[in-house]
Amino acid sequence: MTALSIGKGITLDSAEAMEATLRQIGATRYHSLHPFHRLLHGGKLNKGQVQAWALNRYYYQSTIPLKDAMVISRFRDRNTRIEWRHRIEDHDGDLGNEGGIERWLKLTEGLGLDTAYVESTEGILPATRFAVEAYVHFCRDRTPLEAIASSLTELFAPNLHEERISGMLKHYDFVNPDIMSYFSRRLQQAPRDAGFALEYVKQHASTPTEREAVCNALIFKTNVLWVQLDALYHAYVEGHIPPGAFAPKTS
Repeated sequence: MTALSIGKGITLDSAEAMEATLRQIGATRYHSLHPFHRLLHGGKLNKGQVQAWALNRYYYQSTIPLKDAMVISRFRDRNTRIEWRHRIEDHDGDLGNEGGIERWLKLTEGLGLDTAYVESTEGILPATRFAVEAYVHFCRDRTPLEAIASSLTELFAPNLHEERISGMLKHYDFVNPDIMSYFSRRLQQAPRDAGFALEYVKQHASTPTEREAVCNALIFKTNVLWVQLDALYHAYVEGHIPPGAFAPKTS
């Protein structure tokens, strides 16, 4: 595999072969393997660095409903639209029902960040913005099959969420279960979403070329997630914060 594709030499002559390749991509490229996550979950970051992570990640979380609305717009099939629609509700919430974005703001507020500042996204890293917008553009411009396939990182999310909940609660005295509610809720939501997406691509990717496109879409998405952590590491671990970006208080 290359940085952009499965490369040559991988035979995708069945749905099962494609699924095996997808799971191999997750095992080797999912952002749970990134050094920043290991610092975060191992209690090696200070509060300002955790704030920077939560602030930047908000932009990704708050853009997911826009991405999913883009995916819905690609389908004339009513059943697919209905199935995908609940993802928007999961993040945006509904009248009287808290959604994932509100839960993420509970996290940033609990970490001591001003909600208006978080929602403005004025302090996020340029690489965060570029990566997230690239994801939206991918779902707009590539095939509907690839748009759905790009969501398959959710296959690997529950283990990461479990590690994050236990690690952060154990190591940080400024973290409590209430502000970690986003992740506990996703333990139920992510497997449902991933299950539908996996069955969809297995059913609709009927040629080796289409199966390759599915796998490459997942590689693209792992790159979207990985590069955001690269930027966080460069800015807040190595200390190269770009002008205008969030700067944690030193006291």
